[in-house]
Amino acid sequence: MKPYLLSLAAGLLVGVVYSFLGVRSPAPPMIALVGLLGILLGEQLVPLAKKAWASEDVAHFVQTDCRDHVLGRLPGDKPARKADA
Repeated sequence: MKPYLLSLAAGLLVGVVYSFLGVRSPAPPMIALVGLLGILLGEQLVPLAKKAWASEDVAHFVQTDCRDHVLGRLPGDKPARKADA
């Protein structure tokens, strides 16, 4: 239930920002896509900052977890193998 409430709150916040910018919802496709890109990249800032603060390998994080989250599985990528439980 919590993810749904957080999603609703984020949607309300975006709606307020759209109102201030004078953009009607649904936003024109290009504005919406740029906004979604900003969300995807913004989600990676906190984990990236945590890795940098802990002096962990930031480049590896960007090339693996970050890339997979933002771009999804690219053509030619092999699916990740899950460890047996």
